[in-house]
Amino acid sequence: MTVKNLPELPQLMIDEAVKSALLEDWGRAGDITSQATLPKDAKARAVISARKSGVLSGLQFAESAFRQTENLLCFEPVMSDGDRLSPKDVVARIEGPARSLLAAERVALNFLGHLSGVATATSRFAELIAHTKADIVCTRKTTPGLRAFEKYAVKCGGGSNHRFGLDDAILIKDNHIAVAGGVSEAIEAAKAFAGHLVKIEVEVDTLEQLKEALVAGPDVVMLDNMPPEVLRQAVEIAGGRVRLEASGGIELDTVKAVAEAGVDLISSGWITHSAPVLDLGLDIQIG
Repeated sequence: MTVKNLPELPQLMIDEAVKSALLEDWGRAGDITSQATLPKDAKARAVISARKSGVLSGLQFAESAFRQTENLLCFEPVMSDGDRLSPKDVVARIEGPARSLLAAERVALNFLGHLSGVATATSRFAELIAHTKADIVCTRKTTPGLRAFEKYAVKCGGGSNHRFGLDDAILIKDNHIAVAGGVSEAIEAAKAFAGHLVKIEVEVDTLEQLKEALVAGPDVVMLDNMPPEVLRQAVEIAGGRVRLEASGGIELDTVKAVAEAGVDLISSGWITHSAPVLDLGLDIQIG
């Protein structure tokens, strides 16, 4: 099943990131192995296929790697981002000058493997909580320079996006509260500062802080490092007055219980900063 309504990444953003990766890989002289071993006019056909099960993400990056390397390379996608992969599934076919094909291979696979890994990790979380109302969301714990791409991959895996940066929402954390003088003080200051389109979220560590926050009236309350039994109490106390987000050390073996406590959102940094790469490979077709 393919995830529908995926956001569209601007091609320029993709091309710039891929160009930088290609230049890094080619160094000062390009692919000297292919130059040394392959005739300049050699042609090749290849397939990119899955070696493990997962969720696909990053096809535009792979296409960009081959296109920017050689405009005579033909890249034909067979599947779509958000598709479920099984071992041996063919993701794309490439045909054209052999030297160029191999010069783009690693960059294409690096983007595909990493972004598909993020999508796959997100999907595993999302599947475990599909019977609840909770959504799995990412955080700002992303690879520097790749945030928009990793957040796109989260969407491919059936998750949702949290903030993209410090400027698109107010999230009051424990350190803000410490300096501001308290939960209420921080929320009131934020409400006085924020425009009418800016959401305000506050992080709380205890049920007493939650009660204080509810009086001040934020849009969202983040319940930090609370076990499921305390989360259930928090949901009862909130009584639907604000959206509740559970956060802090949530893993595959605990996410179901957290979701069943009745929270609206579950945030995870692991799905972006620690997701294993999904194994995809490129193989030359002979004959």
